[in-house]
Amino acid sequence: MFKSRVFAAVAVALATTGAAQAAGSDPTEPAFRALYKELVETNTTLSQGDCTLAAERMAKRLQAAGYTDADIHVFAGPDHPKEGGLVAVLHGRDPKAKGVLLLAHIDVVEAKRQDWTRDPFTLIEEGGYFYARGVSDDKAMAASFTDAMIRYKQEGFRPRHDIKLALTCGEESSAAFNGADWLVKTHKDWIDAEFALNEGAGGLLDASGKRVYLGIQAGEKVYQDYRIETTNPGGHSSRPVPSNAIYQLAAALGRLSKYDFPLQMNDTTKAYFARTAPLIGGERGDAMATLAKDPTNAAAEAIVSRDPSWHSMLRTTCVATLLDGGHAPNALPQRAGANINCRIFPGVSATDVRAELERVIADPGVKVTLSGEISPTPPPPPLSAKVMGPAEAVAKAMWPGVPVIPALSTGATDGRYLNAGGVPTYGLSGMFSEPASSGVHGLNERILVRSLMEGRDYLYRVVKLYADAR
Repeated sequence: MFKSRVFAAVAVALATTGAAQAAGSDPTEPAFRALYKELVETNTTLSQGDCTLAAERMAKRLQAAGYTDADIHVFAGPDHPKEGGLVAVLHGRDPKAKGVLLLAHIDVVEAKRQDWTRDPFTLIEEGGYFYARGVSDDKAMAASFTDAMIRYKQEGFRPRHDIKLALTCGEESSAAFNGADWLVKTHKDWIDAEFALNEGAGGLLDASGKRVYLGIQAGEKVYQDYRIETTNPGGHSSRPVPSNAIYQLAAALGRLSKYDFPLQMNDTTKAYFARTAPLIGGERGDAMATLAKDPTNAAAEAIVSRDPSWHSMLRTTCVATLLDGGHAPNALPQRAGANINCRIFPGVSATDVRAELERVIADPGVKVTLSGEISPTPPPPPLSAKVMGPAEAVAKAMWPGVPVIPALSTGATDGRYLNAGGVPTYGLSGMFSEPASSGVHGLNERILVRSLMEGRDYLYRVVKLYADAR
């Protein structure tokens, strides 16, 4: 009851503040726009970019706001000088209270100028959108978190808990130095927290631009690659034989293409389908509600699974993404292989998935191996009242009637390292997007200017509540 009264009172205060800012009276917005522009226009691709430079630029802004050298750590791996990041802390009043961590990655996916309509590394505002690589993923949150840390310092805000900021590199490529993983393993004391906020969930807008719901991610599917490979003595192509490495691989891929991993649900996905059902309505909404109550209902599952995102949310998925085979046009193939990209349901081990792939392929001549880094597969963190209360209070103040709904990310983020390392990590941005593609990881990445500014405001407010909670 006490917490409910506190959050309700805060919601009223936040609503008043939000109304003033909506009227265009936010004097801090120009500084945020400058910070965002500098971060977006700092190329942080793996091939040509420099995350360390971006981290250093954000560190300078923090220092200008009053953070000391002792409050900031800029770091990089010894063999990866351009793949660094930073950690900064706003010290709280209570040294015994664990902190709140704000995590965002500053590296971005590759972008070629000749493919884009606009220069991918020049921030352009056009038609109500910001365009550039990283405007959404994930420099929107990195800039919002850095901006919030600056504003708290300038205001003299002294929360009960420490507020920690971690801007890291390596989330977008397994070939890069991953700052989040390194921090967990090497300097956990820098980032140890009661819980962390991260990317992974946003809000949904309908086709008319109306807000449908705000997501809060609790758990994510984990990225893992596997290689399946066949080998053969080969020979002259003028003398074909039944045993052929390419045919054997093709048969294995055919079996995998027809296989669905079994349906799985946890508390997060049950809550998502149950609470989203009335918002969707119709046959699909009815099926979602039924499935949330009875995951064994095959008819409901079939309807829900028509949507690729929902289908993926209900199970581990594996799909062939790369092929290679043969060594000469006039020779029988001696080797053929494929990359199988799996997104693993939380709590399922990568070795268990490999065993299932072997079972489905059912051919001892097809070798299945884990490829690349073996990712941790932690279970989802609990959505306690301590986490949900502030998220819902601020959402109610800013967007009355818009529900906050638990979500499971079907992608993968650096949150998996923190969850595995004992720091419960939640995806929460306050940034709403349209059903159509935003160009994330693709061409002409964009974000609604309105959504970015609202998300920046939402995060600023909700972090204040988390950091001052008892």
